[in-house]
Amino acid sequence: MTQPVEPTAPAAPLQEPADAGAEPRPVPEPPQEIILTDLPGGVRGAIEAVLMVIEEPVSEQALAEALELPVEEVCEQIAALVAEYDRQERGFTLRRTEAGWRVYSRHEYAPVVERFLLEGRRAKLSRAALETLAVIAYRQPISRARVGAVRGVNVDGVVRTLLTRGLIEESGTDGEHGAVLYGTTDDFLVRLGLGSLEELPPLAPYLPDAHQLEDIERTGA
Repeated sequence: MTQPVEPTAPAAPLQEPADAGAEPRPVPEPPQEIILTDLPGGVRGAIEAVLMVIEEPVSEQALAEALELPVEEVCEQIAALVAEYDRQERGFTLRRTEAGWRVYSRHEYAPVVERFLLEGRRAKLSRAALETLAVIAYRQPISRARVGAVRGVNVDGVVRTLLTRGLIEESGTDGEHGAVLYGTTDDFLVRLGLGSLEELPPLAPYLPDAHQLEDIERTGA
């Protein structure tokens, strides 16, 4: 007579042995939910805070996605900020470019800003600024991300310095990614005593070309 077979419990999944001296890995906490209406300035203050720190123009759609708001509400709040700055006669304003919204100094204060910038040009450039300027000069028009890929460091602050000194300027946007492109100014040529960019020393062959830049950005090498 055949004996009934009792069901067996399923085998426990195999686990890799933990290192004896290894510390337990901390469990990442879920991101904290942000309630915009609980912030001091509400939704408008949140949009203003983002616009104050961005380096490149941002579209209403990008703001809406980042803040999880309807595009219509973002447009209304931006219009309210523009009106508020005008009413309070602030030294800055919001302007819409082809790439999106960005904070700019108000044109009435151009003489004050110009005086400050001219005074700043007297200071010497750091080595980081000179290296960044060289990459832009030989590979223009070029985005900030690609300059950073060549140098292997973040160049946001250095690019701001070069813009302030009037050595580089925005020269369009990347048609594929929408990034702002930079090139050198006429003042750059004047200060180097050059008639054109063709008179630059032959350094370009030692810099990565467009395809190599794409490989650097993709691999992070």
